[in-house]
Amino acid sequence: MNYITRTLQKKVLELSEEYAAILITGPRQVGKTTMLQELMKEGAPREYVSLDDLTELSLAKRDPALFFQIHKPPILIDEVQYAPELFRTIKMMIDRDHRPGDFWLTGSQLFRLMEGVQESLAGRVALLNLFSLSQAEIDGLPQPPFKVSLESLLQRKEKVPARSAPEVFEEIWKGSMPALRSGAANERNTFYSAYIRTLLERDARNISAGLDPLKIFNFMTILAAKDSQLVNYKAIADEAAINQATVKNWLHILETLGLIFYLHPYSNNTLKRLIKTPKLYFYDTGLVSYLTRWTSPEVLMAGAMNGALFENYVVSEIMKSYLHNGKRPFIYYYRDKDSREIDLVLEENGTLYPIEIKKTAHPEKKMTSSFSVLDRTNLKRGTGAILCMAENLTALDRDTLVIPVKYLG
Repeated sequence: MNYITRTLQKKVLELSEEYAAILITGPRQVGKTTMLQELMKEGAPREYVSLDDLTELSLAKRDPALFFQIHKPPILIDEVQYAPELFRTIKMMIDRDHRPGDFWLTGSQLFRLMEGVQESLAGRVALLNLFSLSQAEIDGLPQPPFKVSLESLLQRKEKVPARSAPEVFEEIWKGSMPALRSGAANERNTFYSAYIRTLLERDARNISAGLDPLKIFNFMTILAAKDSQLVNYKAIADEAAINQATVKNWLHILETLGLIFYLHPYSNNTLKRLIKTPKLYFYDTGLVSYLTRWTSPEVLMAGAMNGALFENYVVSEIMKSYLHNGKRPFIYYYRDKDSREIDLVLEENGTLYPIEIKKTAHPEKKMTSSFSVLDRTNLKRGTGAILCMAENLTALDRDTLVIPVKYLG
């Protein structure tokens, strides 16, 4: 198995010089523990304790003070959400000792974890999110937050590998889970089957008791078929034979587990007739491909969902480029009731950058016709872009770049 360097490593080390506690959250099996253990090997040694070990878990819950007498900082505590009883003792130790980097913590179930952190460690812990691999990480490249900037794109021009449309869809189909991309797991279908089973039979039930794994698996397959679309609670409820309240609850569970995320519509007091429904995406396109039963990259590329999965791939890569640098992404979509639409709107420093995502190698100016709606806001409209299958970085005019999808890597 080959370790794949994670962009977030640099931020972990930086914040460990400032904060006594670093908390890494994210879905199961995205490499949180592996990344921190790699940093331990590279010069940040500490004791490792997993709360998957029932003996350690029992001690942590029963007697946190004794737990830390036995396991002294600096320490890495894995799956800390299972013992929120530790947080109060960690707070007391931080306030007493004031030593940066004493506690590295990981957790998979974000909602339960955040409850304990907000109650006990507010202001004392740096929160970071890790998700499945980005394309840049897979390619072994540094990955700054994505920007519609000719200067920053030109700096990457000689680094990004050439990638044809079939190669892009191979990446989409394979997915971005570290076990599959590092060689730790070789059989994709077997991996995803076991991964989903663990999520539903263990993690989902820990969040909400009484869930039927088969019903929520069916729910996931329905969502995967609606990838990159506006969330329609009624349509999902009808197809899954459940009520809309259950749809919202189960969506919350999948979001809590770090499987899905939303793009919310861009809103501004000066814009009227806006659609207010969020759009649904998955962090890992391989999971979507597995759930929707595309048997090969070639079949996927020729199939009815190729545009949706291409869009999901682009959006998730941009999201990860921010999250894995420890930054909050201000990313939206635009759609109004007059059918004007912009796939992505990036907001940065009072400027809006409109982006269209197109599965074409030959973009046209008419694809940017909706960009002008942003001129009605009280913010500046910056350079727009079409992210597509073009071979080379170029421009349609001074206001619109054509960015090959390979520049996401």
